Amino acid sequence: MKKIFLVTLFLSALACQKKDPAEKTTAVKDEHTFSKADLAVVKHLDLDIKVDFDTQTISGKASWQIDNISKGNEIIFDENTLNITKVTLGDDEKETKFELGSAVEFHGKPLHITIEPNTTKVTIYYSTTKDAVALQWLNPQQTADKKKPFLFSQGESIWSRTWIPCQDSPGIRFTYNAKVTVPKDLLAVMSASVNPQKKNDTGIYTFKQDKAIPSYLMAIAVGDIEFQSIDNRTGVYAEPSLLKKAAWEFAELGKMVGAAEKLYGPYRWGRYDVLVLPPSFPYGGMENPNLTFLTPGVIAGDRSLTSLLAHELGHSWSGNLVTNATWDDIWLNEGFTTYVEHRIGEEIFGKKEAEMQNVLTRKDLDDNVAEYGATNPDTRLKVSLTNRNPDDGISQIPYVKGYNFLKVIEAAVGREKFDPFIKNYFDAHAFQSITTEDFVKYLNDNLIKGDKALADKIKLDDWIYKPGIPSNITAASSEDFTAIDNIQKSWRTSGVKGLSEKIKSTTEKQHFIDYLPADITVEEMAAIDNEFSFTKNGNFVIKRQWFVQAIRHQYKTAYPAIEQFMIATSRTGSLMTLYKELVKTPKGKTWAKQIFDKAKSGYHATTVQAVEGLLE
Repeated sequence: MKKIFLVTLFLSALACQKKDPAEKTTAVKDEHTFSKADLAVVKHLDLDIKVDFDTQTISGKASWQIDNISKGNEIIFDENTLNITKVTLGDDEKETKFELGSAVEFHGKPLHITIEPNTTKVTIYYSTTKDAVALQWLNPQQTADKKKPFLFSQGESIWSRTWIPCQDSPGIRFTYNAKVTVPKDLLAVMSASVNPQKKNDTGIYTFKQDKAIPSYLMAIAVGDIEFQSIDNRTGVYAEPSLLKKAAWEFAELGKMVGAAEKLYGPYRWGRYDVLVLPPSFPYGGMENPNLTFLTPGVIAGDRSLTSLLAHELGHSWSGNLVTNATWDDIWLNEGFTTYVEHRIGEEIFGKKEAEMQNVLTRKDLDDNVAEYGATNPDTRLKVSLTNRNPDDGISQIPYVKGYNFLKVIEAAVGREKFDPFIKNYFDAHAFQSITTEDFVKYLNDNLIKGDKALADKIKLDDWIYKPGIPSNITAASSEDFTAIDNIQKSWRTSGVKGLSEKIKSTTEKQHFIDYLPADITVEEMAAIDNEFSFTKNGNFVIKRQWFVQAIRHQYKTAYPAIEQFMIATSRTGSLMTLYKELVKTPKGKTWAKQIFDKAKSGYHATTVQAVEGLLE
């Protein structure tokens, strides 16, 4: 997963030059890390690893530059299912003691390392195991070209510790260099400032990330990957058979970066490239710095799903630049990014499309709160994930409720005030990890400024700390959707012929599908399908929404396509939408289990966990 004023740009650029990203680590209490960053914290990583497809392992060493703040005799790292073989201190690699503590579900074990008061370097020799949740090893048949194997990582939320021993908290930031050895016929890429654009003869690739990032944004991919540029700072990586299609699909990527800069200041990461992964990738996109990982499902052939890129690009400001300090604060990443995504989309696709997207996002909020229950504490923006898998916090709530909260503030003060506020917020917290309370203080100090009437209008506490949907949510409307609603009232009598000429865009089709009559018949489903070819020719989003209706109304013509769709992708959110619909009936649950048995070998580990939890 995952949405120019020259003087301002110049001043912002100067501000960027004065900041040292590596100095922006903030020690915040995080329930999901064993590390104690207030005592000893990592600052920089030198990674030297070998990727072995025969054994499906990564092995090597992680050399950490540390700040022994307390001048104590211990530093604690996070690890989960790793094989730790040796730990040394300093450049002379003096071997030291290490000990693994007790395992905690989802979290792995604390790695206690004995250090000295003046220790500045700790080197951990290790290898991964087949239980590494972050790593997906694919055989050739699971790739697009079906010729060579593929590896990719997915670190969010606390899975980077399954492929690198690290202090695995979003509140701890570090820079890194990496040396990666892979088979000579494959290319390696990472979440690094500069990536190779073609294979070399050695299979050895070096990387550098000079901006301080949290561990969940460490990422690697290895495969038969090629590159095609879009403009001087954007481009696409993909398997050979997908490369030209992907480059055409994402031709407006450079324009998106420009639109985001116009709103929120310079893009501070250098290059912005995207990597199209095999179908087993569990999200729509992942905002790994400099190199967004994308599902192949976004390649629709008509650029109808490229708005997903706006979301992942938006993370270059909200999430990667300014990061949630703990997973309880994930709305700071996802709510802000959903807002930024909508604003970029409005710049690129126009106000009418933005209005339609606003209505869809409001529907997502209503649907998700209804599913959770309006009093469920997980419908708060600031959640509590203590003693839980932090992946539980990655629901739609922080995305869509966070977005609607920011829309409330925008409506209360107007864009002429809110846009500079957001830009200044990004500038003030650049390359930092912050809590919800940090944001609240910044909002009060820099926008509300003691104005009680404005505070009452925003209802900050209701949005952040209380469940459900606050009473002051802004209205969402679209003239285009109103026209479709009128069509929805009349097509049963006037017929469906010609509707596909009136309802054309993906957004319009999605709204039409979502509001089909609750008592629609199989015959009516067939007539609509004959007019629009949703089952055969719909893009990823249209098929997902259509298949929900097909399951709900037992439109069996679509059943083979539904099964094929659910086997061919590992996008957790989309799959869970369909599995949740299936399990509502005994027959559907039986079918769901049958599909899962066929599909799970191709699903990502986190997808398997989610579906198993539902089916059990």
